[in-house]
Amino acid sequence: MTIRMFSLALAAVLSMAAPAATPDTQSAQRITQTVRELTDDFYQGRAPGTLGEERTVGYLIGRFQALGLEPGGPGGKWVQAVPLLHTRLGKPERLQFYTSNGPMPLALGTDAYLSTLQDADVATVGAAPLVFVGYGVKAAERGWDDFKGADLKGKVAVFLINDPDFSAGPKEPVAGKFGGKAMTYYGRWTYKFEEAARRGAVAALIVHDAEGVGYGWNVVTSPGGENYGLVSRQTSLALQGWLSHDMGDKLFAAAGLDLGKLRVAARSARFKPVTLSGIALSAAIPSTHEVITSHNVLARLPGTSRADEVVMLGAHWDAYGAGKADAAGRIYRAGANDDALGVAALLEIARGYMDRPAPQRAIVFAAWTAEERGLLGSEHYAENPVYPLEKTVANLTIDVLQTAGRAKDVVLIGKGQSSMEDELAAAARAQGRTVTPETLPERGLFFRADHFPFAKRGVPVLLMMSLAGASDLEVGGRAAGQAWIDDYTGRCYHQACDAWDTSWNLDGALQDIALVQGIGWDLANSARWPLWKPGSEFAAARGQVGR
Repeated sequence: MTIRMFSLALAAVLSMAAPAATPDTQSAQRITQTVRELTDDFYQGRAPGTLGEERTVGYLIGRFQALGLEPGGPGGKWVQAVPLLHTRLGKPERLQFYTSNGPMPLALGTDAYLSTLQDADVATVGAAPLVFVGYGVKAAERGWDDFKGADLKGKVAVFLINDPDFSAGPKEPVAGKFGGKAMTYYGRWTYKFEEAARRGAVAALIVHDAEGVGYGWNVVTSPGGENYGLVSRQTSLALQGWLSHDMGDKLFAAAGLDLGKLRVAARSARFKPVTLSGIALSAAIPSTHEVITSHNVLARLPGTSRADEVVMLGAHWDAYGAGKADAAGRIYRAGANDDALGVAALLEIARGYMDRPAPQRAIVFAAWTAEERGLLGSEHYAENPVYPLEKTVANLTIDVLQTAGRAKDVVLIGKGQSSMEDELAAAARAQGRTVTPETLPERGLFFRADHFPFAKRGVPVLLMMSLAGASDLEVGGRAAGQAWIDDYTGRCYHQACDAWDTSWNLDGALQDIALVQGIGWDLANSARWPLWKPGSEFAAARGQVGR
């Protein structure tokens, strides 16, 4: 650990030992101090595999050590290594659609956003034909198959975002088949790229729709051609990415097709893939690539009478690193809210636990890497668990908390999934708050944070994320809560302006942090095993474990 890092850790300990006017005031001060530290330029935006990661990991180890926690990683270490393929596309040598009326150039970043997860020096697609596969869903349990046996090998798969029923009217047969506005995993862009690769496509393109995906084109392009993937996984896709809404319309029109009509046709189970006649994608884009080793940071509070059982609390330490300067001249996208605030919350929860008698079950605190690159750190852990997943009682994840003040309610993500929502309801009642199901289920947040790799494998989860719906704020009500979401997602989400600000009011964040802290502690001091609810797609993975 460097002298600077040791000094920071020591300062944290001394500040935590200081007398407090009120617990909330001191908690807010400690959390603010942590957020401001992690978003300092010293950490260079906390991108995986950089000097910024080295400094971040050192800082976090120092903080966990100072709290008195034990190393929680494999072999008694503080970290779990996560091998990643890191790529970045350069300026295209060639990027265009061939059409019957001649070439249609694509402006990277304007007409299309692309990246690669292959270790080639040039990401190449050679005049590959395009096939529109609707929403790209194959779901036997829902009687749905958009592919109908179509051969995608060597072709470019073109998708719509979200689920087949997202835009359906109430009288359409598909209405409600995939949960209506509540996105399923089939609606996620990650699923669509995975499905294209499983079928041997050479590239995959999703037509952007801000309402369907839940964010604007600025968020799509924010990685700047950079991508990360687990080294353990291979893909057939030389290129994957997005077409702008306007380019999507233009492309289909060049093939003599009406994308608007095809959007409607794709909402039927009778839909069959449509070849874009006379259209081919040709691309040659230089790519830098390297294998890097990033790290999850894991700390452990040992249990007593049920020491082999684990309650896990997590947040992700990574952000987006350096990029182009914004209007204020900032180059580091350091994610003050997403998710330095979550990491600060994790440390504050751990501090509170250390003031109590040892819990019955072990508690593991996880600071994940590469969440912003596709939940890669938590996915790697779930594939290579340090603690058996069948002995993992639950995973509680903190990722983006609202900074607009106290709320009368807490927003539930993933209603109907598991008994963790009952745990949340009980804890909220104790605070005098109610539970509001997410009002923006189309954003699919249940599939977009580090709890999800655990859910896929049957571990009950709880996600605390304020982007899921407008909080009913004590000052300004739900309108003020929506205004906060609109401002954050429309202006600063994944941008350099996601920075700590004097306008932050952490009172509402502290309410949610207290909920996670209380639920985690209660589970760690009981013999109770949360259960998946009937009908959850994750119940079978859990089986009878813990019952």
